[in-house]
Amino acid sequence: MTDEGSHRMQRAWEASDDPRVRFRILGPSALSDAELLCIVLQPGNPDPQSLGLCRSLLSHSKESLAELGRRSVTDLSKISGMGWARALAVAAALELGRRRMAAACLPRQQVNGSGDIGQYLQARFRDLSQEVFAVVYLNQGNRILHVEVISSGGITATIVDIRLIMKKALEEEATGIILCHNHPSDRLEPSQTDKELTQKVREAARFFDIRLLDHIIVGNEGFYSFADNAML
Repeated sequence: MTDEGSHRMQRAWEASDDPRVRFRILGPSALSDAELLCIVLQPGNPDPQSLGLCRSLLSHSKESLAELGRRSVTDLSKISGMGWARALAVAAALELGRRRMAAACLPRQQVNGSGDIGQYLQARFRDLSQEVFAVVYLNQGNRILHVEVISSGGITATIVDIRLIMKKALEEEATGIILCHNHPSDRLEPSQTDKELTQKVREAARFFDIRLLDHIIVGNEGFYSFADNAML
């Protein structure tokens, strides 16, 4: 194809198919998942090739954004045409989506039970392929001061340093904490290790007059509360 022919094709693409133009004219809801991904991956100058890459990316994930969100950066980078930079951009965009969804569930008032915090934690840590351990720090009125990811590990387990949990609690001047971790397998029942860790954290917290209010295990379909099951 001549340079002139190439320019004509580019002009035709920009006039009718450029996702940025469609976004400005029609709004984000009118764009397909592939078109939105195209803007994320190539915001400066999208072209038919970049849109084709995004369609390929979705086809590798069963045309599902939820399935795409479960894939690691390493896995994404191995798809032809992606590489590390684009894989990181996709992973970051999906993480922002999770955090936005979680923020909508974040309690604005007191946390009085698992129902007040469980949906937030489920939205925040769903779809992750590895286990993540987090702590919610609360003040005397059971209002959230901070949510901290303490550690992340492999598919089946992560290592938790109780000293880090207590150090952060003292820094935040927290009087209560809620433990949280996800089960990538989606099995919500606590393991023996989960039970033993909960007791160790409870004993350490008691030494500093900090209350362990709950330990919540989250999966894609729900959550399990130690407090609701009389395990604290």
